Amino acid sequence: MSTTSAPRTEADRLPAVLRALAVVERVGNALPHPFWLFWILAAILGVTSAGLAAAGVSVVSPADGETVVVRNLLSGEGLAMAVSTAVENFATFGPMGTIVAVIMGVAVAERTGFLAAAMKVSVSRVPVSWVVFAVAFAGTVSHVASAAAYIILVPLGGLAFRAVGKSPILGVVVAYTSIASGYDASPVPTPNDAIFAGITTEAARIIDPTAYVSPVSNWFFNIASSLLLATVITLVTRLVLARRPDLDADPDADLDDVAGLELSSRDRRALRAALLTGLGAVVLLAVVVLVPASPLRGEGGSLTESPFLDGIAAIVAVLFAVVGIVYGRISGAIETAGDVPRLMAEGVRQMAPVLVLFFAIAQFLAYFDWTHIGDVIAVNSAEALEATGVPIWVVFLAILALLSVVNVLVTSGSAMWAIAAPIVVPMLLLLDVPAETTQALFRIADSGSTSVTPMSPYFVMALGFLQRYRKDAGIGTLASYTLPLAVCMTLAWTLLFFAWWGLGIPLGPGAPVR
Repeated sequence: MSTTSAPRTEADRLPAVLRALAVVERVGNALPHPFWLFWILAAILGVTSAGLAAAGVSVVSPADGETVVVRNLLSGEGLAMAVSTAVENFATFGPMGTIVAVIMGVAVAERTGFLAAAMKVSVSRVPVSWVVFAVAFAGTVSHVASAAAYIILVPLGGLAFRAVGKSPILGVVVAYTSIASGYDASPVPTPNDAIFAGITTEAARIIDPTAYVSPVSNWFFNIASSLLLATVITLVTRLVLARRPDLDADPDADLDDVAGLELSSRDRRALRAALLTGLGAVVLLAVVVLVPASPLRGEGGSLTESPFLDGIAAIVAVLFAVVGIVYGRISGAIETAGDVPRLMAEGVRQMAPVLVLFFAIAQFLAYFDWTHIGDVIAVNSAEALEATGVPIWVVFLAILALLSVVNVLVTSGSAMWAIAAPIVVPMLLLLDVPAETTQALFRIADSGSTSVTPMSPYFVMALGFLQRYRKDAGIGTLASYTLPLAVCMTLAWTLLFFAWWGLGIPLGPGAPVR
């Protein structure tokens, strides 16, 4: 007696998704903490350098025509270098001073409640038809608050959707995905921009000792990216996710109070004053910079190489500190002048884990540079690519695909870029691809798959917010919601990159794309 099997349903396929995600989770959990990962990589580097040095591996430097020989990190000379330069490596690590300065300013704006108030207003005072785009765009802007963006905006997304009669489940998904898969696309300079620029600069100096990548080197590209990604999220949400049959909250769900989106009259007054102050400060700065004889301009009135761009991180920090102080003073979050440095110190304390990671990254990058292995890999890879005649767009796609896969397991952007930059930045520089362009490509890889991987701690946090409305939601549930958004965002962002490259549009001030 024969039987005919019924067609496989979505429920039948879901366990396979869960199994695949479980494998990713197990593999990722087996990886050591990024701090130890860099010391393990340093040990591997030492053994590799010893073997290559013994074999007499060398390469002709394209910078000066000199022969560069691989040096043995495990030799007495290598040991002396590692011990004598440890503090200097840490103190002079590119992103160190920049990130601390930016965080001090942003901390004032965040801890007084200014950023949370601004996000509430951005998602609550828009027409119903624009609420999806508003939440998505707010997600890209919110990156200025770093990790706090998840804590503030993800629950607000659920509230905003519920306030206009839409599914709060969808609101949580849109808010989370816009932050996670659009994390490096902020139209406002963020701490991440400073971190990436510092690492990119260090990597570029393997080939060009005078290289410098500004924290706003991808700013124009980021602005366009944030608008594009918010649009893609809006379209996919309306055309795909909104048609899912499982968007209703549980009947007994403890729904949040929609009034949580409202600001008190005092907070509204504080926000208005802070925004006007910020606008005034920006206008004043623009006037000062636009004056031909401005001291903030460079030689010959240049803006691309000027004190203004060199000090952009400090300027951003001061702007956020100013609006935070105004908001805090009126809202009552700041009562005395002593509260300001206290809030700054709290922000720096919050960055302590990152600074500890920076110590390990700084040593690894210094070792990598000293051994000259980066020169060998970059020159030989570039020569091999030129010899095979592989189009540069194929190289871009290969790098994008590889880094996207790595991002599923190593979700720390700074850690992944510290590993990849010393290889891909010099290699592409030798193929006449600016370091700023390589960094823009990395942004796509670092963001796209983040909303899907359970290895991200914020994935687990977002799942917790989702379970407020659906108690039976699991890893596969959230991944099934975020996957269509993440895939479409990555594809659209990649197409934008190639269009930008093809048209030759500058990525940022003084940063040509090719």
